[in-house]
Amino acid sequence: MIKINRRLFVQGAAAVSAASILATPQILRAQGSVKLRFGHPHPETDSWQDAGKWMAEQLAERSGGEISLDIFPNGILGNDSTMINSVRGGTLDLMVTGNPFFTGLAPQLNVLDLPYLFHSREHVGAVLDGELGDELRMGLAGSGLKALSTWETGWRHITNSRRPVHTPDDVKGLKIRTTPNPAHIMAFELLGAVPTPMAFTELFTALEMRSIDGQENPTTLILNSNFYEIQKYISLTGHAFTSSPLVMNETKFNGLGADQQTLLVSVAAEAAKLQRQMNTEREGTALAALKENGMEAVEDIDQAAFRAIVEAPIKEDFSAKFGPELIDRITALAS
Repeated sequence: MIKINRRLFVQGAAAVSAASILATPQILRAQGSVKLRFGHPHPETDSWQDAGKWMAEQLAERSGGEISLDIFPNGILGNDSTMINSVRGGTLDLMVTGNPFFTGLAPQLNVLDLPYLFHSREHVGAVLDGELGDELRMGLAGSGLKALSTWETGWRHITNSRRPVHTPDDVKGLKIRTTPNPAHIMAFELLGAVPTPMAFTELFTALEMRSIDGQENPTTLILNSNFYEIQKYISLTGHAFTSSPLVMNETKFNGLGADQQTLLVSVAAEAAKLQRQMNTEREGTALAALKENGMEAVEDIDQAAFRAIVEAPIKEDFSAKFGPELIDRITALAS
């Protein structure tokens, strides 16, 4: 009997459906009803999905039914980079994913992914919801994308299937999936690991097949993605915070009426704050659930030892390329 991998079967079926969805760009009417399609790579149980549903409800209600938003989770419209390119090309209207996937279009966005840059959630909010956040989002202008607001993935922690991680020495030799962000890659190189950039939609299979040892993501995403099924250890390193731009096709946004644009930007900003609040509330319960599902949690992390290895070299590398101003401005907002 042939054994079917259910996860691959579902993804394959979804990909066939996605091909028809993305086949032809939707032509926007100058006025009247607007139908928008919104994709993201996270599971349906994630706060991105819940915030997306809230956004759809608010747009429909406040526009009197004029604006509708259909949501496509689980990467059924493609991986992170594929969906970004689909939005740029106009075959998808909106998408959200981690900031590291946008840094190739706006390199200064790399600053948001520097290890140990943010001190607290209040610090994150002061940056993302203020003037500096607006400036950073504007960096995507001209790329075919209109950044509407910034959601979050959250504080990143290391999981792996080989050994508990207490100190930097425990990371040495581990093959860890990272985002394509240069700061993430450099951090794990400095720690002596083998960083392996990979799309999120490919991660579960890579962990399951043991082609990599581990990965790093927030507790909520680790839980929602069922990584506890294939990873034994989680270490609360909190080594970086990942923000997540919500972007729209720039031409389509510019083709909306002024009132529609204003409504969309307003609802997107409210959805960002709601999503970040949801994620914050779910982080603690997510860790408890991971433990209940058999993961061994290492909470007594030697944070100072990790910081001593990665923080200064990566900040120096960024400053050499872009100057120290952005880091200084973000640091100043910590108070």
